[in-house]
Amino acid sequence: MSHIRKAVFPVAGMGTRFLPATKSIPKEMLPLVDRPLIQYAVDEAREAGIEEFIFVSAAGKGALEDYFDTAAALEARLQASGKTEALAALGVTRMPEGALTILRQAQPLGLGHAVRQAKNLIGNEAFAVILPDDVIKGDRGALAQMVDAHRGVGGHMVAIMDVPRAQTSMYGILDVKDEAGALARARGLVEKPRSDLAPSTKAVIGRYILDSAILDRLDTLRPGAGGELQLTDAINADVKSVGVTGYMFEGQRFDCGSVQGYVQATAAFALSRADLCEEYSAFIDRSRKRLRLVA
Repeated sequence: MSHIRKAVFPVAGMGTRFLPATKSIPKEMLPLVDRPLIQYAVDEAREAGIEEFIFVSAAGKGALEDYFDTAAALEARLQASGKTEALAALGVTRMPEGALTILRQAQPLGLGHAVRQAKNLIGNEAFAVILPDDVIKGDRGALAQMVDAHRGVGGHMVAIMDVPRAQTSMYGILDVKDEAGALARARGLVEKPRSDLAPSTKAVIGRYILDSAILDRLDTLRPGAGGELQLTDAINADVKSVGVTGYMFEGQRFDCGSVQGYVQATAAFALSRADLCEEYSAFIDRSRKRLRLVA
């Protein structure tokens, strides 16, 4: 049994980079091939042993709750029509009774503020935070890798990946104290540093395992950049008292909060599917040839 049983999913964002699609559809419900982004995040959490799923949501996101609810009428029609494969496909959308809790973040006051909403549900346990915008493709889920590593080190753990130095200003960057294999002990985190000032090229992405002490820290933390409660600031404040470790996960990360990353993820997941790969590859080849002819 995993020692990390609870996960927080901050899903209150408006998804403005995907307008007009997100005018009526939560960005977490945008489909990546045939499953919405939120399903990939939930599946990764399940693989890691998560039992309680806490969505920190906002007004206008009822589709998220509906998606993980039972669709009795639809299931009855599929059953009556003998569409057993379609019926089976709905299995991944079902949550055990009481496993999903939806909280409302009344104002968009930052990631730290979103995580703090779950304080009463987390209690004194270490917990995970998963940002559904960050989709990670690999043989084993990034969170499951982190849970295994966290058993040996405790404290706060953040997922990290190497980025080109020219891109450090796009990420929170780990200030590395020392390294051992996939683990990097941190002196702290630097939020979006200039490339010439970045302490390393190890960028933090949207997977965290946090000691429950972070919740008390968030209670007393002052707003940071943009007037928001920054999770990075709270983690930084706990470097000496709790400890912070970066974990270099195995897998390919896609930033599905951007249109470019979302399109790339769609291609990568389609090409990895045995039922789609051949025809999709042929389509790409034909498209390239047509573009060359036009050029």
